[in-house]
Amino acid sequence: MNILISGGSGFLGSAFSRELMTRYRAQNRELHITWLTRDSSQAHPDGVSMMTYDELAKTDKSFDVVLNLAGAGIADKRWSDARKEQLLASRVKPTESLLEFIARSSTKPKLLVSGSAIGWYGAQGDKPLTESSGYETDFSHKLCDEWEQLALKATEYGVPVAIVRTGVVIHPDGGMIGKLLLPFKMGVGGQLGDGKQIMSWVSREDWVGAAIFIIEKHLAGKSHIQSTDTKQVTDSTSNSLTTNDNSLQTTNDTAALVYNLTAPNPVTNHTFTKELGSWLNRPTFFSLPSFFLKLIFGEMSTLLIDGQKVLPQALLDAGYEFKHLTLQQALEKQK
Repeated sequence: MNILISGGSGFLGSAFSRELMTRYRAQNRELHITWLTRDSSQAHPDGVSMMTYDELAKTDKSFDVVLNLAGAGIADKRWSDARKEQLLASRVKPTESLLEFIARSSTKPKLLVSGSAIGWYGAQGDKPLTESSGYETDFSHKLCDEWEQLALKATEYGVPVAIVRTGVVIHPDGGMIGKLLLPFKMGVGGQLGDGKQIMSWVSREDWVGAAIFIIEKHLAGKSHIQSTDTKQVTDSTSNSLTTNDNSLQTTNDTAALVYNLTAPNPVTNHTFTKELGSWLNRPTFFSLPSFFLKLIFGEMSTLLIDGQKVLPQALLDAGYEFKHLTLQQALEKQK
């Protein structure tokens, strides 16, 4: 397999690359990984090639799969107007470059896997959400949807698309856990708001495993990514851009699917706080009220106090077997 990855050096892309290399070497299978970068001198593992965006614009290389993960962290900074523009541009510009490459390639990729987030659904409390669920309009939805709609343009060139909507990824190397380790280790970690908000999480190992599962099923011809008649489903209570399963609307017969990359058992913030404190052997007496979080983080506080119960129905239906079904399993794996 020959795969091009934008965002390859990031929290998810680097772990994906390592695991893919490990698997393919163990099986004596041919693998070529190329990271798309703006800095050709960026450090990278042995066995990974580097390609700049300028080189992408000129290359005649072909790739079996393109994995699009580039994008600034949505929870890294307060959402000022300038930050919102940066969050969108950091996703749109790399995706546009990939689409330009796909458009002029004589040999098209067999699959584009493009990142997104469960923020696409908007804040919907404890309502169970699967890939066929609708959305509530807020900034997170608008950001994810614009990114997804742009990636779906690859289908206009005959390239199937898999959109992966990622939940809260659990691993101490980064993500939410990486940000919380210091305060929790200092004994000042605690519940956010009333603690009832649902957190849809996934271990990084399962995120990587699910991404590889999606890719390999498609390359083996066993994926559900095939030409389909995608009729939009709507109802009186929510918006929807999917069919009655996990197929997305496209402008032609080239199909696209969406997958929720979350574990099957989401938890409340209260449970998450207690589990993380137990894992670190630290107390969790503190709590931060919602009004304080809104004061400090502004609009971005919705990520902390408004829950989403997002379920990986499409992955389960496709036969993916999660290694970490519970948060406790995911945390214990890191010890």
